[in-house]
Amino acid sequence: MRLKNFIFCMTSLMIFLQSINPSVEWPDSVPTPTPWPEQFHALLCMTLYSGGHQITDLWYDWPKGRNVNLQQKQLEVFMYDIEWNNGTSFYYTLGTNGTCEIIDFGVGIPRPDFLDGAHYLGTEVKDGFLCNVWEKVDFIWYYEDVATKRPVRWDFYDGT
Repeated sequence: MRLKNFIFCMTSLMIFLQSINPSVEWPDSVPTPTPWPEQFHALLCMTLYSGGHQITDLWYDWPKGRNVNLQQKQLEVFMYDIEWNNGTSFYYTLGTNGTCEIIDFGVGIPRPDFLDGAHYLGTEVKDGFLCNVWEKVDFIWYYEDVATKRPVRWDFYDGT
């Protein structure tokens, strides 16, 4: 009888909380990734697979179809990475020995809802945050903070 009362109380509590705050999820529900804002700026501090470090100043602009990454790898030349929605990317450096490389990747910048259809893997603590984790097309693992719904980390599989 105690178990039955406990289950009844917990169900009632969840229904009550749901009526106050519709974002409260049932414990057994599968979360969905939050779409990115159409425009945002982020400062990324990355540890690369090579063991090096990189700071990237990312400017995402979906309505204008562009993504700008200002990249500084540890002990290397400052790199500009301009990506367009048509799949074209420009990588260049400035100065006397400046370089420019144009690559057509065939795919543009990610849509704000690029994680639609991703497979939910559960929760995991990453970089001190409790995260929901999704995997998409055996290529990207995406970590989103459970509390704030902000991206914490994303890992790309590079074939190695």
